Amino acid sequence: MAGFHTHIAVSTAVGVGYAMWGGAQYDLPLSTCLLAGGLCSVAGIMPDLDSDSGIPARETISLAAALVPMLLFQRFQAHGMSVEHMVLAGAPIYLVIRFGLGSILKSVSVHRGMFHSIPAAIIAGLIGYLICDEGVSLVRYYKAFAVTLGYMTHLMLDEIWSLDFGAGVPRVKKSFGTALKLFGDDPGAT
Repeated sequence: MAGFHTHIAVSTAVGVGYAMWGGAQYDLPLSTCLLAGGLCSVAGIMPDLDSDSGIPARETISLAAALVPMLLFQRFQAHGMSVEHMVLAGAPIYLVIRFGLGSILKSVSVHRGMFHSIPAAIIAGLIGYLICDEGVSLVRYYKAFAVTLGYMTHLMLDEIWSLDFGAGVPRVKKSFGTALKLFGDDPGAT
């Protein structure tokens, strides 16, 4: 399967292309395009949240812990919260994600389980949709799809890496088909 650096490099390249497409096709603001490109890039390592250890899980959880409170500021403001209250609300969110989520994920997931699946990519996009607060709009859909696109980029890279071309004749590795799945072996986990 592709490594961390490959996943982040390819999802970043896809994110750059997606950002350029959004600006050219829909005349979206530069800030929106850059954020969507960044979301695509980060989503490219999200399937490895189920990894027991390593860079992808640590970096993704750390980044999510920092970004989620910032992305919620607009919602906090809509509820009439002052900046001080937003910071006070954001701090425990950061701590729960940074230190709680990682422990929970390690205890309930297995690597290449349902985090490596098409439904997980869709769920990640839906979470992106819920976090981006701009009403029902093209911009909200654009950002949410950036998350799904980055996530799917990771899954497709894992499938490409499950083909071995080393001996001149393509050989299918045991991991083939484990990333682009709709359901797992365990109905409860699915």
